[in-house]
Formats: sequence, C-alpha cells, structure tokens
Amino acid sequence: MRQDLRTEVLVVGGGPVGMTLALDLASRGVGVVVAEMRRAGEPPSPKCNHVSARSMEVFRRLGVAKALRETGLPADYPNDIAYRTTATGVEMSRIPIPCRRDRYTATGGPDTWWPTPEPPHRINQRFLEPVLFAHLSATPGVRVLNRVQVESFAQDARGVRAAVVDLDGGDGFTVEAQFIVGCEGGRSMVRHGIGARFEGTPVIQRVQSTFIRAPSLLGLMGEPAWMIGALNPRRPGMVVAIDGVQDWLVHSHLPPGIEDFDTFDRDWAIRAILGVGPDFEYEVLSQEDWVGRRLVATRFRDRRAFICGDAAHLWMPYAGYGMNAGIADAVTLSWQLAAHLRGWAEEAILDAYEAERKPITDQVSRFAMNHALAMVRQRGEVPANIEDDTPEGAAAREKLGREAYELNVTQYCCGGLNFGYYYADSPIVCEDGAEAPAYSMDGFTPSTVPGCRAPHLWLAEGRPLLDALSPGYTLLRLDPSLDAGGFTDAAARVGMPFAVLDLDRTAAEAAGYDHALVLVRPDTHVAWRGDAPPADPGAVLDRLRGAAAQRARAAA
Repeated sequence: MRQDLRTEVLVVGGGPVGMTLALDLASRGVGVVVAEMRRAGEPPSPKCNHVSARSMEVFRRLGVAKALRETGLPADYPNDIAYRTTATGVEMSRIPIPCRRDRYTATGGPDTWWPTPEPPHRINQRFLEPVLFAHLSATPGVRVLNRVQVESFAQDARGVRAAVVDLDGGDGFTVEAQFIVGCEGGRSMVRHGIGARFEGTPVIQRVQSTFIRAPSLLGLMGEPAWMIGALNPRRPGMVVAIDGVQDWLVHSHLPPGIEDFDTFDRDWAIRAILGVGPDFEYEVLSQEDWVGRRLVATRFRDRRAFICGDAAHLWMPYAGYGMNAGIADAVTLSWQLAAHLRGWAEEAILDAYEAERKPITDQVSRFAMNHALAMVRQRGEVPANIEDDTPEGAAAREKLGREAYELNVTQYCCGGLNFGYYYADSPIVCEDGAEAPAYSMDGFTPSTVPGCRAPHLWLAEGRPLLDALSPGYTLLRLDPSLDAGGFTDAAARVGMPFAVLDLDRTAAEAAGYDHALVLVRPDTHVAWRGDAPPADPGAVLDRLRGAAAQRARAAA
C-alpha cells in the first residue's frame, strides 16, 4: 500500500528531462519525488539519438558524463552521417563526426572545434536512460515512484496537492509538494492543468518509423555510419544505428499531403530505403510512427506549476534539439526553484523561467521547422537517374551529395544552437545596452553581453572554466586589484552562494572577455558585467535574485 508523501518538488515524468531536473535539484539540496508510469528499467522508445554539448556540460557537472561516454555505439563505430542512394547503395557524401573513442582528441572536419570540455555524444535514448536512472536511484534526496500516474493536482498559496494512482492496482495516494513540474511529454496533464495550449504548425511531415533487428545489415553497408540518409525517387528515408551491431531505426518520410501512415506498405518502404531484396531478413521490434510539428505552449507556468521539455514544446527532431532543449529547460528551472526554496531568492525569480525559455524554444522550433521544410523539398526533388550507372547518373549523385552535405552539416554540427542563444529581456539579467551577437544553427560569436553564455576558457592548469565555476554565482575577475568585497558582502547578507574567480587577463580577452568583471549565473549565462564594481552591488544582486521585482510587485 502506497503512503501519502511530502516533498519540495514533484516531477511528473521520469524520462531524460525529468531525471535531469531531479538530479539537478538534488545537487542543490532540494528534495524531489519523481513519478513515472513505466516500470523501473523498462526501456523507452528509440527516439532521441543525440546528446548536445550543452547537455553533456550539464551531465559533467552532475557527475554522469563519463558513464554516458562509455555506452551507446561501440567505441570505434563511426558517428558519421552518410548520404547514399539506399542504405546499402552508392555513397554520395559523408559528414565526418568522431567516434566516441576519438571524441576528445580528433582534429579536422566540421565537428571537432567545439568550445567546451564536453563535445556532443551520439547515444540513443535506450542507452541514455539506464545510466541516468542508475545515477538518480543512488542520489540522496530523490525518491522515484514507478508504475504510478499523476491524475490531477490542485494548488494554493501553501503548495500543491497531487492525486496519484498506482498502475498495478494499489490504492491511490497523495503527494504534497511546494512545486510541481510536468515533464511527461506532449500529452502533458500538467500543461492542461495550468490552462496552456499548444500553438504553431500542427503538421509539417508524417514519418513512418520502424525499429528493426537486422544482424546482417551491417555487413552489407560498406563503411558504417551512425546515420544514413537514403535519397532515391522510390522511397527516401533515414537509417539510424542504435547499437552499432544489429538494431536500427528506419524512418520513411511520407510525401506532403499523405495523411495515412499505411499508404505505403511498411515492408516495401523498409526494403526500398535499405536497398535490399525480398530475401533479406529482419525483425520488427516496434513501430514508432510520428507527426513532425512546430508547437509551443502558450504558457510555461501557473503559480506553483511548471512544464518542461515536450510538455512545453514539440518540433521536428532536427539538430537533436527536442530532448536537449528540454534539458536546458530543466536546468534553468532547477537553479531558480532551488534559489527560492533555499531562501536567497524571492518568488519573483520564478518569473524568469518562462521569460527566458519560451522565446528560445520558439526560436529553435523555427530553426527546426525551416530545416525540415528544406529537407522535404530535397527529398521530393531527387533526380530519376540518381542510381544510373552512367556519366549523367554520376553527375547527379555528385550534385545531390554536395547539396545534402551543405544542407545538413549545419544541423549535425550545430554550435550556434548550443552556444549562441541568449536570454534577452530577462527580469534577472542586468542588461547594459549592448546587443547580443546574432547566431545561426551552426554559427555564433562568443560574448559576455548579459544573457549570453559565458565564453569557454581553458585555465592555466588545463582545467576548463566550466569546472571552476561555483554552483551558485561566480564573479570572474580579470583585474585582481578590483575590490569584490561589495559583492561578496551583499551576497553573504542574503545567503546567496557567491564565489570570486581570478582569470588570466590575456587568455580571457582572447576567449572573448572584454570587461574586467563578469558575473556568471549557476547555468553559465552572464548576469552582469562591468569594468569596475557597481556603486551599489546589493542593488545588482537584488535584481538577479528577484528581490527588486518582488518589491515593485508589492508596491503596485
């Protein structure tokens, strides 16, 4: 019989976003209950195949990055993306990406320049989740409830009361919490509970996806690749290596206007994409059909209830930024919730979550939609002679291969989406009138404009700046003669975690630091900067911790 529970934060949904939120909250001393419908260890669908550099930075801080690097595809399996006439056909181009064995040491190519100690990691969600779950299960302050469903919740000024059902037939019970966060996907109960709805483009493309086991496929492919784009006029699609041995995810992209997933015979489509005949044997493990959309919730919060990840936004999984955007949501919300729960930030700090994350997810959703539409056009324009063994066919393959490379290298090597986005008009950032540099899917300019991510820097001892930042606020000081006492005293008065870190000026300026003082938030974004201490450090910190906004709200 389940007992009623009390906690500080109830996380609804135990996928990667919910588990990351719980881990981050626990690392900040916050008590968490995670409610998940699946059984402990039950594998997820093979959806996400990529953990971004920003997400790997989060996992590094949480102590789980190394374990993640050691699982997924075999260590020497190429992480490349290849474009072929079929998965076993003629290769037209290849985007080289280092295998996980060489991820930290490889040079050359479009995917080795990452300004971070943690470049991306190609790993399917089926390998990602067990590592996160094992880490979560061993984390003090976290309780995971499997095979339960949160059916409803109510909230008032004192907290949240959630009604929970035992899916194995036990009695229902209640979880009382200070806050509730919905991380339970596109059909989120919490999203409905806060009165939010999705807005955007409901259908961009339908995709007939099939998870298969085909042990003999690898031997027919020639040089392996993590992902293969099959471009032919019969049935274009993608083939994703799940384990690098025998398990594959086959995406069959339906042409525009086709609404029925069964319009194309599934077996025929799989064989056309793979380029194999009727004697080729494979086993269907599951069908994963889905609709590509661009949807963002009208709100991300109602008082004590929040939404993250697919509960807040859905889009085509280009650039690997569905799950990874959800992880960024979780980390942003986590430090703000912890700041308030630990007493050094006012409730008004929580207004920043929606103010910061909603515009960014809208931007990224448009990047993904525009790329998806370009891919639809490319698949629909594959020349009829693409497989001909003629000079004309060879020329067509050379042209299409070049175009596929140029179109897609930006999404697979997407430095801009990782490090270029910034929080404009945030209520807890001290803007100084400077404009943040523009960014694209793959390009960005490191900047200390408030709201931007603090530029990466290797310290003198070979340690990355990321590892030297405190869990709270860190004042980076390029001139040690400048007095930081006003900041440290003001932070101590309100219990705000605060540290000062001196940087070598020459190295810091080369990395993009153009002010003598740069104050970095717990999520590595710049909160304030200057060439001298402010006249009133306490007023600066009051803005950053929501106290100024709280006073303005009370006076209104």
